[in-house]
Amino acid sequence: MDLGLKSKTAVVTGASIGIGRAIAKGLAAEGVRVVAVARRKDLLTQLVQEVGDDAIVPFEQDVMDKDAAEKLSAFALAKLGHVDILVNNAGGSRPLPVDAPDSKWEEAIALNFTSYRRIAHAFLPQMIARNWGRIINITGKSEPEGLNAAFAAKAAVHAWAKGLSREIGKHGITINCIPPGRIMSEQIRRNYPPDYRERFAEEEIPVGYWGEPEDLAALAVFLASPVARYITGTVIPVDGGLRRYQF
Repeated sequence: MDLGLKSKTAVVTGASIGIGRAIAKGLAAEGVRVVAVARRKDLLTQLVQEVGDDAIVPFEQDVMDKDAAEKLSAFALAKLGHVDILVNNAGGSRPLPVDAPDSKWEEAIALNFTSYRRIAHAFLPQMIARNWGRIINITGKSEPEGLNAAFAAKAAVHAWAKGLSREIGKHGITINCIPPGRIMSEQIRRNYPPDYRERFAEEEIPVGYWGEPEDLAALAVFLASPVARYITGTVIPVDGGLRRYQF
């Protein structure tokens, strides 16, 4: 299928490893020029070497506060001319004890929700002016097994994105969320030994194995395309059937 992505432009955050890297490479393979954002310069350099500097423009960035979001927007627009696609992917798990201080909650909300909102709203005006845009948020599950500030922040992303979809649909802009299931990553390999992963897959994942970043990237690339014009305000898990809720 021709997804109609040739000559489109994109910004992908958290693009140096895992899901973000796979999405950046998937978009580039479809002819998209991508500003790849991450804090690890060496891995961004490797990505450019793999894909080519005609397709990937690296941007080294750590914390995404207000100034950083504006700096990213200015950089991307200068390099690309305009931004058609935004993939919000940078984030991280934040398990917290019941007595965690406010600062820990604020850190998690800033990383997993506020940064997504800031970056999206930085790029929205030029998407609205051009009557086209795609925003894709990589979020998290809705079945928390304990207290984790990231789960609360990702739920906020879902609510924000749904509300925003009602406002920007008339401008040809869609916004969708993808919660990953058990997707293999550097962190997963470090924290879960092979025997645990094998047992968990057999007992909990209907398809019988842990996903790869490319499994999620396939959906992200599709949602970024003109072909997916009638899909917006949705939350679409990529989890091999792991989640048990019915809708």
